[in-house]
Amino acid sequence: MFRGSSFHNIDPKGRIIIPTRFRDVIKASGSDDIMITRMDGCLFTYTVDVWNEIEKKILSLAEKSDHIRRFRRVFIGGAFDCRCDKQGRFLIPPSLRQYSEIDREVVLAGVLDHFEIWSREKWEKENALVEEDMQKEEVRNQIAKLGL
Repeated sequence: MFRGSSFHNIDPKGRIIIPTRFRDVIKASGSDDIMITRMDGCLFTYTVDVWNEIEKKILSLAEKSDHIRRFRRVFIGGAFDCRCDKQGRFLIPPSLRQYSEIDREVVLAGVLDHFEIWSREKWEKENALVEEDMQKEEVRNQIAKLGL
């Protein structure tokens, strides 16, 4: 599982280093490849085995609404298979860098079954939103249901 956050810089070629703890999870999945797609203004990064399960779920959806077709088109159609190099780096394709507004500083945040790649600026905005949400009773009640 992916846990924790780390701050990195993207190099001029568009590569970032994956933290060792994330690389260990990727290698344990049986592949050095990862799948990257876009969502929520950041990049969602999955191991290939988890990605295959997501694709099966999406294919099995009985719902064929316009919303689901659009989601599938963007989420699956915007995905890239990326290979980690020997230095533990991978290249973020230009279209995904543009979507996520990643240019220099990035944050990698573990979210259990995947990790997210954020521009530092967007990450800080996201954290501010979380702090705002934590002031709302409805949100605190939902979190309390988790036993926290």
